[in-house]
Order: sequence, then structure tokens, then C-alpha cells
Amino acid sequence: QVQLVESGGGLVQPGGSLRLSCAASGSIFSIYAMGWYRQASGKQREFVAFITGGGSTNYADSVKGRFTISRDNAKNTTWLQMNSLKPEDTAVYYCNANVRPTKGSSGGNVWGQGTQVIVSS
Repeated sequence: QVQLVESGGGLVQPGGSLRLSCAASGSIFSIYAMGWYRQASGKQREFVAFITGGGSTNYADSVKGRFTISRDNAKNTTWLQMNSLKPEDTAVYYCNANVRPTKGSSGGNVWGQGTQVIVSS
């Protein structure tokens, strides 16, 4: 009933930039928070960044100063601007949203399908 669709992944050289997008759709009343996680091959999924409806943000230490998260509450969309990318940023990036659904619909913690980011020379 609620789904998240990520886009914007791809191949970039070290030091380059990418912007990931995540659009939520379905029976949404509001979204309390949206965020990004990533999972590198053979590793556990880890937190990257999140943003609340009021604009409060938090970042993993590994991306502070390089990544910026933003959102448009009216469009139920979040973006992750990734600058100064490093090879260790290579991972599948997943969008996450804490969704308050409309009555009769499911919600809660919703995940996107993921988008691949490869940082390599």
C-alpha cells in the first residue's frame, strides 16, 4: 500500500558526486522521518542519514561533511546528495521511511528496493 522507489545510483570515480532520490507513494497520511541506509557486498546494512519532517538531520560519522540529506514533505520525497565519494562508499543504498498511513492502510517502517552506487577508478 505504501512503497518507496529509489533512483540516481550509478558508477562514479572517487571524488565525484551523485544525488539519490527516493519517492514515496501510496496511502500516506504523513511521513515522520525519511532516511538512507547502505549495504556493501558481504557486510551488514548500516545507517547513513535521516531527516525528520521538521528538518532535523543526523548522519553517520563516515559521511559527515560529505553527504547531505533533504526532503520535500509535500511530495513525500527525499534526496541524498553525495559529494567527495570514496571507494568505501560503494554499496546498495536503501531508502527508508517511517510512514503514517491513511486509515485502513498499512504503514510503519517501509523500505525501498535499493539503488547501486559504485565508486571506482
